[in-house]
Amino acid sequence: MAFWTKADFDEHELVEFVHDRKSGLSAIIAIHSSHLGPAAGGTRFWHYPQADEAMVDALRLSRGMSYKNAMAGLPMGGGKAVVLLGADGGKTPDMLAAFGDAIDTLGGRYVTAEDVGATEADMVAISKRTPHVCGLPAEDGTVGGDPGPFTAMGIYHGIKAAVAHKLGKDGVKDVRIAVQGCGSVGGGVARLLAKDGARLIVSDIDAVRARTLARDLGGEAVAAERIMGIACDVFSPNALGAILDEEGIARLDCAVVAGGANNQLAREGDGALLAQRSILYAPDYVINAGGIINVGLEYLCRQHGSPCDINEVRRRIAQIPERLEAIWRESDETGQSPDVVADAMARRLIGRG
Repeated sequence: MAFWTKADFDEHELVEFVHDRKSGLSAIIAIHSSHLGPAAGGTRFWHYPQADEAMVDALRLSRGMSYKNAMAGLPMGGGKAVVLLGADGGKTPDMLAAFGDAIDTLGGRYVTAEDVGATEADMVAISKRTPHVCGLPAEDGTVGGDPGPFTAMGIYHGIKAAVAHKLGKDGVKDVRIAVQGCGSVGGGVARLLAKDGARLIVSDIDAVRARTLARDLGGEAVAAERIMGIACDVFSPNALGAILDEEGIARLDCAVVAGGANNQLAREGDGALLAQRSILYAPDYVINAGGIINVGLEYLCRQHGSPCDINEVRRRIAQIPERLEAIWRESDETGQSPDVVADAMARRLIGRG
């Protein structure tokens, strides 16, 4: 089936396959919408066993960025790129240079940053070939750098809002929270929650990393395959997406799902399954917008030659709970699941409502 006939295509403005024989680069750049401004979204470096998986990932992530940037109030559209790595996961300076050249040919229509498998050093290498990149190393008191801690900050605020909305608790002290994924985002979320006295259960495909985090925070580590079925108040997915399918949702033993993984719902209708089980869902692209708020402002300030204070980033991230509350309030009033409400809000903002 041609990719443009799939539901995930969703009227993308541009989908480009890039291949550079000399460097071995193969990548997909997808621009879903530029209605609000240049399409911004990170680049995922990943090994995809099947080519179709890479295309679906690029399309779904790109659309998610359109919704995320719109709901975050950024004057930026949505795009995403995936670089198809070999089974060894290796990337080379030549590949990064060729990828930077590919972005530059788009003349600013797409702005990239870090995503899974990417580092600040990768962004620096890409920036030598194009100015349309963000997430570059930041000095103290300025915006930019690794978006992970800022994503974690937004998720932390969002979890507290979800706990207040669903459980009626003012804070997360003694709230049992299961955190899936202990990397930059999940680990950051866990550390912030631990400071507030949450009772943490953590897991990661890297079991040593999970045990180390649990030991440092006074929490409990469980095997990666167990985390979705753990009895808890909040399940926070912060690894890869598409885990909330019919089987995964049936395993949940929680009152709230609130985490940073992109595209958590595997299919249309899965949000309704959560609602049927009275599980409150925080739409992923709303709660995890902290990272793009940080690097998006970095790029916009640099383009306009104006200073951008880190406090402005924090102020905007602190608005994430207000957006979630508006979604949950409309969901309660209309009976539509939060994901459907959020999608409709986002599509109106990008002129597709």
